[in-house]
Amino acid sequence: QVELVESGGGLVQAGGSLRLSCAASGRYAMGWFRQAPGKERGFVASNSRSGLTTYYADSVKGRFTISRDNAQNTVYLQMNSLQPEDTAVYYCAADINYSGTDKSAYNYWGQGTQVTVSS
Repeated sequence: QVELVESGGGLVQAGGSLRLSCAASGRYAMGWFRQAPGKERGFVASNSRSGLTTYYADSVKGRFTISRDNAQNTVYLQMNSLQPEDTAVYYCAADINYSGTDKSAYNYWGQGTQVTVSS
């Protein structure tokens, strides 16, 4: 059973920063997705099991950074220069091998953590 536990969400003013964490029960390829009210869940960033390959959505490039601590089986999403449009529930996802942008390819999901950016 794969367990993913997210933390680090909260309320922040525009221009601020937050760091999300996702602790996994093992070492997996990991992705971050987000879902705003009334919208589909969309890709944010992902990282291969080795940590050597990363992908970012265009909307977060240069502002968000995905990283991992393999000793802790934890993946982080550092979010800087946050804007109100970044407000969403953020989910981490895991797969044995897949680390791309397609949410349907991830087999395991966390419970989500709310990020709210005020203007």
